[in-house]
Amino acid sequence: MARTRADDFEDKQRSILHNAAAVFAEQGMDKASMSLIAKQAGVSKALLYHYYPGKDALIFAIIHTHLQELDETIAQADDASLPPRQRLRRLVGTVLDCYRGADIEHKVQLNATSALNDDQKAALTAIERRIVRRFSAVLRDLNPDLDSKERPLLMPVTMSLFGIMNWVYMWFKDGGPITREDYADIATTLVLEGVKAVR
Repeated sequence: MARTRADDFEDKQRSILHNAAAVFAEQGMDKASMSLIAKQAGVSKALLYHYYPGKDALIFAIIHTHLQELDETIAQADDASLPPRQRLRRLVGTVLDCYRGADIEHKVQLNATSALNDDQKAALTAIERRIVRRFSAVLRDLNPDLDSKERPLLMPVTMSLFGIMNWVYMWFKDGGPITREDYADIATTLVLEGVKAVR
């Protein structure tokens, strides 16, 4: 008979993933062990292996969960009826809000992908591309010339925006003089003002 899931399965799983991300972020991918992760998560090593057969499975689950939640939240927040400037600001604000409290998961995403196999990477890339396409569509509306075949600048501009957002965890501190809302305004303004001049 198959084992049934405990009522608190999702809470346990989320706790394990968050604690594993903390260990990976602090120790690095090579030094982090399943024993350390089990200890940090407050579970037995046997239970950890029951959920995740190895470090690569854990890393994949951390990144996949993080990206899936980001993708779903962005999709819910996106409103194609908004003027492009407002739509972009809303999307940027949504991403920065999703990153709140997820610095360690984000760090694992940026640093641990090399530990994954090709199928795992492909699954994550599919989610990332959905997210990127949503932003590219808005940037194209703001400046259709970016999507020129002769000088294709849409992807470089889109990825520059992600560079602004993705590295915020390196310096931003909640409770400081700049709020996430403030930074969403700054990032959006930088892109909006710059995107008009890109040729």
